Amino acid sequence: MDVQVSTSARLHFGFVNLSLSNERLYGSVGVALEEPRTVVHASRADTPTVDEPGLHSLVEAVCSVLDVPGARVRIETEYPQHVGLGSGTQRALAVLAAVARAYDDEPRIRTRAPMLGRGGRSGVGVATFESGGFVLDDGHPTGQFTTEPPVTGDWTVPRVAARHDIPADWRFLIVVPAGSRGPHGQDEDRSMRATVERADPTLSDRIAGLVVRRILPAVTAGDVSAFGDGVAELGRLNGRWYAEEQGGVYRPPVGDLVTHLSREPAIEGAGQSSWGPAVYGITDAANAAAARRAGKTALAAAGLDGDVVVTGGRNVGASVEW
Repeated sequence: MDVQVSTSARLHFGFVNLSLSNERLYGSVGVALEEPRTVVHASRADTPTVDEPGLHSLVEAVCSVLDVPGARVRIETEYPQHVGLGSGTQRALAVLAAVARAYDDEPRIRTRAPMLGRGGRSGVGVATFESGGFVLDDGHPTGQFTTEPPVTGDWTVPRVAARHDIPADWRFLIVVPAGSRGPHGQDEDRSMRATVERADPTLSDRIAGLVVRRILPAVTAGDVSAFGDGVAELGRLNGRWYAEEQGGVYRPPVGDLVTHLSREPAIEGAGQSSWGPAVYGITDAANAAAARRAGKTALAAAGLDGDVVVTGGRNVGASVEW
């Protein structure tokens, strides 16, 4: 029996708090996208079997977590890793779900994600895999922070504090410069620990007000302009925390792209997703074509090659087909 799991990218707009002076740490804000997508196929096998060598360790880990002898896993469609769109988490969870279903097991995504090293700081990737939409998670108690990374699996995925459908006419411009990757693995852990240990606590109060008074009401009211302004400001404030680690409020060359897109009438707000280099712009269906042109123009103005996508939000989780 072949099982197909299809999931999609997410945008990570930023965290609510990175200061050890406050009661809760992290608390991430993001949305699920319709595109780009990851599609995984899996069937039972006697051993972990893959066509792509880089996939073997993940399939081996999934088989261990599920206590099954093996699986044949194939990636049909995938988007680049380490560009700020959450591909690593979506790939891991899609493989987990596909192999579990191939063995007639419940995936138990939220419980098992930490065993695969996923959902440690941000819960947006797990939450969007489960049910899509706009997501705010509740982070972790600050007392759980340690200077060394916790052992894989030694955490729980942050709970969903608020989840709303993304309005049907909203669109998201995604610009990914070619040849650039954000930090990941040990480098990302080191950068995050350094950022948390020196984070300015006063920014957290500003962000909390921004989330409660502007971003959440904009989602429920369907106000794309207020939402774009809100998440762009959230990204700028987060960037002040990360400035020493990423070379500025935005990771180069993201700043040039954000500046260009922020001047475009078709775009309500622009920023960096996660560690970048993916850049987003908030727009709507009526301005989608103009936003796409703006994305291409921004790349050209910065002297960069790259990919430009305009997509809607996704309000359902990953799909599973037999």
